[in-house]
Amino acid sequence: MRTVDSSGASALPDQGTLNIPLADARAEDLVNHETIAHGRYLARQDKWAELSQQLRKADDARATSPDGTPIADLLAFGARSDVVQAVEHALSDGKALSEYDLLGGISELEDEMHAHDNEPMIALVVALAHIDLAWAWRGTATDATLPPLHRSRCAAHFDRAATILPICRAAAPQSALVAAAGCALLAGQRKTNLRVADEYERLITLDPHNQRHMRAMGTHLLPRWFGSYEELEVQALRTAARTHDIWGAGGYTWVQFDAITLDPEACARLDVEYFLEGLRDILHRRPDQQTVNMLSAYCATTIQSHAGQNEQADQVRVQIHEAANWLIRDHLTELHPLIWAHAANGFNNSVRINSAERFAARGHRHALRAIGDLFRDELGSGKDVTFTPSGLRLSSH
Repeated sequence: MRTVDSSGASALPDQGTLNIPLADARAEDLVNHETIAHGRYLARQDKWAELSQQLRKADDARATSPDGTPIADLLAFGARSDVVQAVEHALSDGKALSEYDLLGGISELEDEMHAHDNEPMIALVVALAHIDLAWAWRGTATDATLPPLHRSRCAAHFDRAATILPICRAAAPQSALVAAAGCALLAGQRKTNLRVADEYERLITLDPHNQRHMRAMGTHLLPRWFGSYEELEVQALRTAARTHDIWGAGGYTWVQFDAITLDPEACARLDVEYFLEGLRDILHRRPDQQTVNMLSAYCATTIQSHAGQNEQADQVRVQIHEAANWLIRDHLTELHPLIWAHAANGFNNSVRINSAERFAARGHRHALRAIGDLFRDELGSGKDVTFTPSGLRLSSH
């Protein structure tokens, strides 16, 4: 008899075994990679009209990949990726920065936009490229250490995106992709009078089934960005009310989801009972294993970040962490290692993944450690813990 520890190796011989089916990490990520590659292919082959048509179709359908990423987002990212990566490479190399390296690609994209001036989706790809390039120039430097050239180029790209986006919005007022780009642009503007909540409310109204928009709003309503703790709470409650027919109390949970892991004070102020009610409502409406793994990993792993900084926040974390128990015992049937890997990184989308296989392996280890801890007593007493499609099975030898 044995259990499986965090490295996947056999543990003490007198213990039980932890058995859980593993989802194929490559299959999990395949749709995203293939869709990005398809967008890149269409741009490289100058098939802009076809790209525009596919972007509009995916956007209208609010189609998403298995992890919830809008298909239109992925296509648009692929279409601009060559241009953005060329600039990122030139800036990271820094030896011989030429104006062509920095402006050649985006100039060609601008030419395509003018050649397809009745295609708002092409204009949107250009606006998104400018936002990406602004962040490439911004880099990770602080305001005090950012060189003047970088500061001015960053501002110029954000300004250009801000000029293009209203054209897209006027031509495609019901586009969730355009609305999401408007929210992405906010991060570069940093003006105190911005009504960030209004922009996100508009996006959430257009695409209420996608939890990513609610999570992004919560993050941007933290004091470190554009909001306050009071506004975060108010908007979380408003969102729950506005999306109640879709998510129940889950709208509150989604808005607070990332914010409380980033900010101990936001966590301390959380209405934890309502948050937990939202967790149950989300699961009731989305009982798929993708969602079960995300909520389980969040409660078991992500919520533990920044522990020890605020006593009241720690009490909230303990209650959310305890939810991992019923989530895993009552609902988990298979392990999605990539989700657990992202959870261990705080669901930080900016994390660069050089090897999906290694990243998934890390997630697998985190998951086994968390689940092993949860079943420590059963495993220690020699019971086998087996997850099956029909539920959890505990068996003695």
